[in-house]
Amino acid sequence: MQNPPLTITFLGTGTSSGVPMIGCNCEVCQSNNPKDNRLRSSILICSATTRIVIDTTPDFRYQMLRINNQQLDAVVYTHAHKDHIAGLDDVRAYNFTQQRAMDIYATEATQAALKKEFAYAFAEHKYPGVPELRLHTIATSPFQIGDIWLEPIPVWHHKMPVLGFKLGNFIYITDANVIDTEVLEKLYDADILVLNALRKEPHISHFTLAQAVDIVAQTNAKQAYFTHISHQLGLHNAINASLPANIALAYDGLTLQIK
Repeated sequence: MQNPPLTITFLGTGTSSGVPMIGCNCEVCQSNNPKDNRLRSSILICSATTRIVIDTTPDFRYQMLRINNQQLDAVVYTHAHKDHIAGLDDVRAYNFTQQRAMDIYATEATQAALKKEFAYAFAEHKYPGVPELRLHTIATSPFQIGDIWLEPIPVWHHKMPVLGFKLGNFIYITDANVIDTEVLEKLYDADILVLNALRKEPHISHFTLAQAVDIVAQTNAKQAYFTHISHQLGLHNAINASLPANIALAYDGLTLQIK
């Protein structure tokens, strides 16, 4: 399961409401620092030949446009919450330009939600121009898309099962607040660990900043980036300055090279 060199681009690093949040006048939402502007959380994974998006957020169309992404081979889903699936309709553009159905990798539960939310794309008699989708069921076994191997990492979002993904020694986990002990062992000694860190105050289904910092320490990750960030966490620069040397807040447009 050796991966080629990969480029990881953070398409969005915000929580479900995005940052700034509609109607909010807090210092984060009013900040002039571009790193305080966060679309909903998603990443793009690229090898020399394969391009994969993890989650299609409500901002998916704009996320693709602002990096001028011309190719997309597959979409992989972490779970079925609206802020992670709502942009699926916009894969229609890739259906047109690539002249093929889009490969979709998701658990059976997430597929059921997609079929409900986008029933018109799965109808027996489809209206012309709806998304063309080809479903692939994933669970906990590693799977391959093009030349890229992904290993699902099962975590808990309150009582909802969610998948993170491991690509070599890069690990991406969003929307989690519990990681079972046997799963946590898969995170040990990661070169790069990405975790959600919603805010400082406790939350029913997301790690707090302190909890995320603690997991990085437990797993001995060489470098960690926090994502799925709320405006309640604080200003990007101020929070970044308070973190240990091997931890940073991710931001929209951050690009990592994985070898």
